[in-house]
Amino acid sequence: MNVLITSISGKVPLIQLVKEAMNRLNKKGRLFGGDVNKQCIGQYFVDHFWHMPLIQELSINEIVEYCHSHNIFAIIPTRNDELLYFARNARFLKNQGIKIMNSNLSSLEKTLNKLLFFKEGKKLGFPMIYSSKNVDAICADSFVVKECFGSGSKNIAVNVSKEEAICHSKLLTSPIYQPFIDGEEYSIDVYVDKNGKSKGVIVRKRVLVIDGESQITQTERNLELEELGKKVAESFELYGHVMFQVIVDKKGIPHIVECNPRFGGASTLSVAAGLDSFYWFLLESLGENIAAYPFNRSVRELTLIRHAKDMII
Repeated sequence: MNVLITSISGKVPLIQLVKEAMNRLNKKGRLFGGDVNKQCIGQYFVDHFWHMPLIQELSINEIVEYCHSHNIFAIIPTRNDELLYFARNARFLKNQGIKIMNSNLSSLEKTLNKLLFFKEGKKLGFPMIYSSKNVDAICADSFVVKECFGSGSKNIAVNVSKEEAICHSKLLTSPIYQPFIDGEEYSIDVYVDKNGKSKGVIVRKRVLVIDGESQITQTERNLELEELGKKVAESFELYGHVMFQVIVDKKGIPHIVECNPRFGGASTLSVAAGLDSFYWFLLESLGENIAAYPFNRSVRELTLIRHAKDMII
């Protein structure tokens, strides 16, 4: 039985983790990878490459036909823009025997919209970073300006003055403002099972961040953040692997910045530390009860250093 990863781009570590999870199933499946870029690097690391059309130009029937003709039973989306598409078609895909590592539509609409995520999280009593479309609503000396939708690392301005924030916002499609908080940056990776319960959680300290991506990240036992990640993931009724960005200020107070309801760039460290997201998802897709597969967290803390590696073929 085969698996499809969409928008594989250059996500080689993710591809390798899915392959490893598939091998543990002992099903002799093949890994398919899709991307709109026919020159993408990821094609050299999957068993079969699908040069996909743009997702908005692809009908759900075409995806079903492709999956059925290649015996694909599970799809792993890797890009925010795809999540809503698959959520809208999740019921139809499920009826066709195709499982998606994807949260439901309502949950995605609340988390992919950073302003709505702030408002909903605040209602639920979580320590959300204040967010607004109105810069005057932010009481701060320094500001962060980012797009309301999509990856927070794209076109972001950090620790800028009010005047600079307003100027930068004119370059964005749908800007929101947040106060700049000086503190430690963390990512919280959580796997939520099909029953809506957190299977496991790993907290990662973002040691070196370049262009919004952790290049050096370390696992850390932090019971407060672990519990926070579990509660937020369950309260928003998310599913699969989800990730939260949090800043802990100088007083030790956490501020939830945003949610990425998918596997993150440095989430490979969390898998190494015991958060077996892809294996658990594939087991659930096959109808297994993953209660029999415990979350065994690494007894020692791990560090991930992301670096380029050459491949010669």
